[in-house]
Amino acid sequence: MAKVEERQLSTEEFVVKVKDLPAFKQLKEKVDDIAKNASWFQKYAWDNAHFLSGCVFYAAGLAFLASSDFGRLLVGGFLVGLGHSIVTAKIIHLSVHGAMGESELYNKFLSWFSGDFVGLFPAEAGFDIHIREHHPHTNIIGLGDSSTWRMPMLPGPVYLFLAPVLFPAVTPLVGASLLVKKPLKLLAFLVSAGLGLYTFVAIMVHWCGYTTLGGLVTLMLCRSLFSFSYIHINIFQHIGLPMWSQSSRPVRLFQMASGVLNLHSNPLLDLAFGHSLISCHVEHHLFPRLSDSMCLRVKPAVRNFLLTNNLPYNEDYYYNRLKIFMVDYEKLMVNAPPIWHYVGLQ
Repeated sequence: MAKVEERQLSTEEFVVKVKDLPAFKQLKEKVDDIAKNASWFQKYAWDNAHFLSGCVFYAAGLAFLASSDFGRLLVGGFLVGLGHSIVTAKIIHLSVHGAMGESELYNKFLSWFSGDFVGLFPAEAGFDIHIREHHPHTNIIGLGDSSTWRMPMLPGPVYLFLAPVLFPAVTPLVGASLLVKKPLKLLAFLVSAGLGLYTFVAIMVHWCGYTTLGGLVTLMLCRSLFSFSYIHINIFQHIGLPMWSQSSRPVRLFQMASGVLNLHSNPLLDLAFGHSLISCHVEHHLFPRLSDSMCLRVKPAVRNFLLTNNLPYNEDYYYNRLKIFMVDYEKLMVNAPPIWHYVGLQ
């Protein structure tokens, strides 16, 4: 982070001259102009090609897992893990936001396929948690404050480096629990997830030559490969930044600028999760319906606008954030986060 941001984030109170804050519509007009001048190809082609590449990685990985050669098995496990991350992290995230194309039906199909069928997590629940709560209430205590990622009963090393192995196995249980009050949608999810799991295990058994149990365990281990980074980025980009109460929440532009962090671009993480979850997370929270390609395209304008107007623009390296969470795990992940106060001076 820049020094000015570190200085601001060392206190639990932001004192801001409200009259000096720019209006969000000023930034929106700049971003809208960029979006209007972008073609369909510039908006959506890369992200759809990314989806297809995830499917190819998945298929190639399963083919390698049919081998008895140890080296091929390692390559196969990596490719399945990478393909799974692309499809179930990047694609479901963008499609739930309606950012994979202009067709609502297409986005719904992708969210069902990448969520319910492949990821074993209901897109319906993802919409409720992510779209209706996390985005509008980013870092508001009790609403969109990333509390769902805190597991205070686990020691730091276990949470950061061991527990993610169980993430793919626990995911469908958590997803089903979120739909207990919607019995018809719960039933639809169980059918979709059951069909998806059956399909992949059947491939492991009949194509790759595994036993049913061996195929299931191998599949889950491969799918957990990027679960470590998935959990890390979900806590790195919000926890440890200012969190607000409903009574002291700032205006939206300041809320998003202060409560969201971009991780510096990393080729592997960019490939596995996409720009909106890695290096353009600030831009994504400000303009959540933009595709990954467009988030990257508007990033210079957003960054310049925020810094020019003396607003926070938080950036850090993955490794730096990991060190912070290893050292301050108790403070960040076990104890209740401090509530910041937005003091707006007229």
